[in-house]
Amino acid sequence: MTATQTVAQTTVKVQLVRSPIGCKESHRATVRGLGLRKIGSTSELEDTPAVRGMINKISYLIKVL
Repeated sequence: MTATQTVAQTTVKVQLVRSPIGCKESHRATVRGLGLRKIGSTSELEDTPAVRGMINKISYLIKVL
């Protein structure tokens, strides 16, 4: 594949629906790592195994759109 060709990356959109206050520090760090700040904020990310693992870890705080 050359530099001019692009590969269509699949993405996943996540939305923060619960506050990470009172959660483990590692879960709060995962929320920030996904690019989520306030409740209701959304982030569109590449669908990779690492991102899927992060989503699984804090599934009780987010909604996958």
